[in-house]
Amino acid sequence: QVQVVESGGGLVQPGGSLRLSCAASGHTSDYYTIGWFRQAPGKEREGVSCIISSDGATYYADSVKGRFSISRDNVKNMVYLQMSSLQPEDTAVYYCAAGLGDYLTLRDTLYDYWGQGTQVTVSS
Repeated sequence: QVQVVESGGGLVQPGGSLRLSCAASGHTSDYYTIGWFRQAPGKEREGVSCIISSDGATYYADSVKGRFSISRDNVKNMVYLQMSSLQPEDTAVYYCAAGLGDYLTLRDTLYDYWGQGTQVTVSS
């Protein structure tokens, strides 16, 4: 069984920054993809970014491109999402998800294991 746990959410001022962390464990393959998704109240879940464990290839949604940066530390089995220039529309519950394969996509149906979510609130 694969477990993913997010942390690092909180309250931040507009224009501020936060770094989210995702700890992944229990996988039996060196080839997997970690994705970040978010969901605000009353809105559909949307993909934010993803990264492939093997080579570190990344993909970003247009809404966060240039502001967010995803990275991984395979030794620590950690994935990070550095969020900068945060705006109120970034307020959401952020979820980390894992898929057992190498694919660079934010199609959420390809992710089988999901974390509990961490709340990010951007407000003055």
